[in-house]
Amino acid sequence: MARSFDIAVIEGDGIGPEVTREAIRAVEAAAGLDAASFQWSSYPWGTDFYFSHGRMAPEDYLDTLAGHDAILLGAVGHPDVQDHITLNGLLLPIRRRFDQCVCLRPSYLFPGVESPLRDKAPGSIDMQIFRENTEGEYANVGGRLYAERTHDVAVQTSIFTRHGCRRIIQAAFEKAATRPRKRIASITKSNAQGYGMVLWDEVFDEVAAGFPEIDTESLLIDRAVMEFVRRPESFDVVVASNLFGDILTDLAAIVVGSMGLAASANIDPTRTGPSMFEPVHGSAPDITGQGIANPLAAILSAAMMLDHLQLHAAAAAIEHAVKSLLAEGGPRTPDLGGEATTEQTGEAIAARIAIAAGVST
Repeated sequence: MARSFDIAVIEGDGIGPEVTREAIRAVEAAAGLDAASFQWSSYPWGTDFYFSHGRMAPEDYLDTLAGHDAILLGAVGHPDVQDHITLNGLLLPIRRRFDQCVCLRPSYLFPGVESPLRDKAPGSIDMQIFRENTEGEYANVGGRLYAERTHDVAVQTSIFTRHGCRRIIQAAFEKAATRPRKRIASITKSNAQGYGMVLWDEVFDEVAAGFPEIDTESLLIDRAVMEFVRRPESFDVVVASNLFGDILTDLAAIVVGSMGLAASANIDPTRTGPSMFEPVHGSAPDITGQGIANPLAAILSAAMMLDHLQLHAAAAAIEHAVKSLLAEGGPRTPDLGGEATTEQTGEAIAARIAIAAGVST
């Protein structure tokens, strides 16, 4: 029996519409493998909406999104709008409203992609990075006193709760238990941040006690960024706070060849509300409209969406298409050393999926 899904699509800003179109093309090509169909509900929210209405989305936009099975996001950001407006006006409230506490960002060195690090073999770098997504340093708690005066004071408070720490760390351990290497690294700065991150360390140790088969290590963030460059192949599952996870995943994306390969999922593990799937690369205003943006991160994010919706065959077909395209020297965009356009790359992925699905194109 066919299953139908209603997906909210926020193409957003910059290259967002360009890469989102190719992600939808890939999903449609793979849908038949799981007898699934999709309704794409598109919403014109982002900085164009902001320029017209003074806000990134309508006041009731979160209520609108609540009725969907998942959210596919392209990108948010514009050089003429401050980032704190774009993020707090659209992206971060979605994560908080739908309690998308798990931000999962894989980093994998695909065959056919060269790492900027010397002598890294295909597949040798394979990380699953779990970023806490709703509290921590991005909790947006604080305020300004005497704003724009000589004695201006800004207070920004990080929020760490035992509940919040436990659920992201638990999710990371559960993933590590399914992987061959069964290793997990926790990243903090608890030597200098003696309250919130000490709580994180305590919870990590408590959760680790329930997974005696998992090898663990705890690293300070300054050492972690060094080790991501010096020995990235030693990492398996990584779990970190909101800020540190954000920093490490950008570094990990470059280590495996390009931000254009960096997919992500913002997940509510309880499935109470919709989860959101988005490429990490942002709106890339410097290449907007040129037709050369790499769509693979958006396509891989869409595969993560399918996997979350339990459409595992379709998700696997997309992942295999990306892997084979890169390994076999298929069309690729300039960030990966190629000359293909966004559309040509997306077409090539869809064609490979169609072959796997037994559909002629």
